[in-house]
Amino acid sequence: MEATTLTRQEARKIILNAAGLARKAQFGTGIEAVYRVIDHLGFVQLDTNYVVERAHHHVMAARIPGYQPQWLADLCDDCSIFEYFASDAGYIPMHDFRFTLPVKKAFKNQHKPITDQEASLEKQILDRVKREERVMVGDFENDRIEASTGWWDWRPAKVTLERLYLEGELMIGRTKTFKKVYGLPLDFVPQETDLTMPADEEYARYIIHRTLGALGISSAKEMAWRACRVKNNLIKSELQKMVQAGEVKMVVVDDLKGPLYMLPKQEFNFEISSDVFILSPFDILNVFRHRLKDFFDFDYQIECFVPAPKRKYGYFSLPILTGDKFIARMDAKADRKNKVLIVHNIHFEPGDVDPLILEKLIQSLKAFVSFNQCREVIFSRSNNDAYLETISGRFS
Repeated sequence: MEATTLTRQEARKIILNAAGLARKAQFGTGIEAVYRVIDHLGFVQLDTNYVVERAHHHVMAARIPGYQPQWLADLCDDCSIFEYFASDAGYIPMHDFRFTLPVKKAFKNQHKPITDQEASLEKQILDRVKREERVMVGDFENDRIEASTGWWDWRPAKVTLERLYLEGELMIGRTKTFKKVYGLPLDFVPQETDLTMPADEEYARYIIHRTLGALGISSAKEMAWRACRVKNNLIKSELQKMVQAGEVKMVVVDDLKGPLYMLPKQEFNFEISSDVFILSPFDILNVFRHRLKDFFDFDYQIECFVPAPKRKYGYFSLPILTGDKFIARMDAKADRKNKVLIVHNIHFEPGDVDPLILEKLIQSLKAFVSFNQCREVIFSRSNNDAYLETISGRFS
């Protein structure tokens, strides 16, 4: 099949539109917009890091003016969405439930056989869940035999609860303080939900459609990442069949390494707005570092995983996007007790920022302060003193 040739600017439009960042309120407003975002992306990554508001709420607030964190909980409560682990933990629309079954099967097949002691604990936990409907790790006595060696060293009850969750025997809800609550699937999944295991070919095509829908333009490697828990999946072979059938188009973007793919009839003959978005590091736009560099010429890395002496921009720097260009990154922390957002560093990328864009950045910052339940902001430093003076002057 003949490939479609795009410029990087055209490719960026397709990518941003797919991510829901072509303009503010692309999916509307209110709780309905939250569902539309999740339904469109297919998966919104959940993260526990609380330096600023957690990533899944941040993703929504960037796209939905007036977003309320309670809306995600409400959608879980009415079974419109659910939490599960794909490439990472995240929220998934309930009508996609059956496509998590191959992942659960993979987790079950890949786990080493459990011991008699572990089997006994598993039965004890399942019996208790059946009686009480919901349990938490804290409901079980500390059954650790040896002292913990770190936060990743879970005690047996926690290990068993997580294994049962990953294998599909249990599902997860959340308390208001974001702690996990485990329960049986029948208490989380509506009766009318399709529970049929998809065939291998159907699962692969689902992953291809979902990845291209969320990324706009994708390589086969990025599609495989979305299905990384399911070994020997058929993504590569099904992708070629879909290309031959015209269900997926091959794309050539300037001098970027391919092959790249997109869904047919992608639009790029429109203007991207100049709205300013302060984004989470775990936003769908940012999860692949190489894509930011290839398509946006933005060399970004989340540095919370980098040793402190080697950090260039800060522990948790947030990419700042306007139009189809990243103009800055901001390392921030919410001091919730004192209601202060502390901006340790706001680093501007090379090039001038138009005064109108700087004003929009200020307005986005004000919204971000409020979103993080803060009333004030403190700026520590920047690589551009003039911009920092203008911005901080609007908060004094």
